[in-house]
Amino acid sequence: MERTPSSSVRIEPWSDADLELLRRANAPELMNHLGGPESEDQLIARHGRYVGLSADRTGRGRMFRIALSDGADAVGTIGFWERTWQGQEVYETGWAVLPEYQGLGIATAATTAVAGQARAERKHRFLHAYPSVGNAASNAVCRKAGFTLIGECDFEYPPGHALLTNDWRLDLREDADLDGER
Repeated sequence: MERTPSSSVRIEPWSDADLELLRRANAPELMNHLGGPESEDQLIARHGRYVGLSADRTGRGRMFRIALSDGADAVGTIGFWERTWQGQEVYETGWAVLPEYQGLGIATAATTAVAGQARAERKHRFLHAYPSVGNAASNAVCRKAGFTLIGECDFEYPPGHALLTNDWRLDLREDADLDGER
């Protein structure tokens, strides 16, 4: 496959038409750090949550499909949503890039774009990501996108499945430095 520059990545609001993309992102190699693939019923329920979140205009978050600027095909998923973390309201982000498009800088470009969307909401100060400590690629995305590693933590995802993750944090203030410090 021809290498695609990350600058040609765009994020588009999640829609009803994106269920097949969610099915493709449910592949074992993409879900191995998240407790494994979901059932069809779980995927349909998640798709419904994604459509609802994408339509929400209250600042709860948004879901997006990742696409390449030179084509209509979606190559992954990304979003941000509210959560309470250690007593503080924050945004969380997560992504998946289809295997044939990995290693091209797409996840980093999409994560940077979604951070801009979260920043534009002007609702929460921090955006967190919680990749498994064993997921070298997703931890590299966090580092390249300007997140600061806070440390390891126990995280439950999916419900009932304990994960050891890294807690990465990005300061969403307009005047924050790339490393999240003033």
